[in-house]
Amino acid sequence: MLYPFSVLEPYLDRFVVLCLCCSAVLTLIGFTASLQTVLLRRSVDRTPFQLFHPSVEDMVKAEKIFCSSPSHRIEYYTSAERMEHAPTLQQPEVCFIGRSNVGKSSLIRALFALTPEVKVRVSKTPGHTKKMNFYRVGRAFTMVDMPGYGYKAPKDFVEMVTPYLYTRKNLVRTFLLVDGGVGLQDSDLDAMEMCEDIRHPYVIVVTKIDKCGPGALLTNLLTLQNVVKTQTSCCFPQLFLVSSLHFQGIYLQRCFMCHLTGSVRLTDTCQT
Repeated sequence: MLYPFSVLEPYLDRFVVLCLCCSAVLTLIGFTASLQTVLLRRSVDRTPFQLFHPSVEDMVKAEKIFCSSPSHRIEYYTSAERMEHAPTLQQPEVCFIGRSNVGKSSLIRALFALTPEVKVRVSKTPGHTKKMNFYRVGRAFTMVDMPGYGYKAPKDFVEMVTPYLYTRKNLVRTFLLVDGGVGLQDSDLDAMEMCEDIRHPYVIVVTKIDKCGPGALLTNLLTLQNVVKTQTSCCFPQLFLVSSLHFQGIYLQRCFMCHLTGSVRLTDTCQT
């Protein structure tokens, strides 16, 4: 639940065993079975999935930020169709972009699960979000749900989103969502290219990890990891896996956002 990549570990172990069954060539050139296992395990680099690895105590600190109180109100703030209509806010800001129906609104609703009075409309119809929706997490930071790109995207999507990404001075990180079941699409690569052109830091969040088998998910993750490693310079090297339905990865996502916005000073952010 805290670190969703761990759910793939048993599958990776079976993957290694299957590969060993086809390792006659390695045996012929003198590699022992144990050494073959080490080599095959290293073929799947787990390190990029564990760069941000805070303690449970640090996550508890972050959870408190997502609990509303009279002095720390969490609420929907406003919507805007154009950058000139966007509110002028001082606190740090994070935004969520992705293909239509990738699960942006579902993720935001899951992040706000500790404050159910915050209403985030979720629809199964692609292209439901037509405006930039701003949500305030007290005085700590703001979250922005952007319209989806691709199928049924608003006709003026580029005119709406690009100025925001280019000019929003308090934007500290963009979260680019990718469907874990279908993997990277051409429109996702276009969005990554746009983020790279802007030279603004962004993070890839892999959604709907509960809706696909471990084999398909692992294949898509390795493809994503390779693209991030070889084709990006502004993308955080760790992929964040989430299931909005089962809350896998939600606690880690909250903690990472609090860390980025300076809302919580963490004692530890990596695995030892």
